[in-house]
Amino acid sequence: MTMKHVNTSVNGEAVEFLCEPHETLLDVLRNRLSLTGTKEGCGSGDCGACSVTVNGRLVCSCLVLGVEADGKEIATIEGVEDHGHLNVIQEKFLEHAALQCGICTPGFIVATRALLAENPDPTEEEARYFLAGNLCRCTGYDKIIRAVMDAAETIRGGA
Repeated sequence: MTMKHVNTSVNGEAVEFLCEPHETLLDVLRNRLSLTGTKEGCGSGDCGACSVTVNGRLVCSCLVLGVEADGKEIATIEGVEDHGHLNVIQEKFLEHAALQCGICTPGFIVATRALLAENPDPTEEEARYFLAGNLCRCTGYDKIIRAVMDAAETIRGGA
């Protein structure tokens, strides 16, 4: 197969890469760009572990082809940090012990960031609904939701 040339932006940085037409964005991020924070859970878009944003829209990177990234802005877990420090969402996940094995955590954090960009003051029901595409086998969801709600309050200036 002929490799395709892609120009994109990943976490605010201009990036060029070559990929096979059938390669997923997840594979490109991990194997070609060495951004291994995005995890593969199911490979079929059912678990949310590979969540990234494409032009601000939350997607499962296992369902997007790498060539589809051409000309788009991709944001991954590596782009969540804040000038070398943990982002408030990451801090709240730690504070609330909203992680265990860590496979789902990057996807939940990226999804939470997308949620709070869209709705900075979600109700618990809205947060649960928005994050329903992200699955966790270890932690349960209460700690995750508490972390999300606390992060939202902190970002809004309530704490």
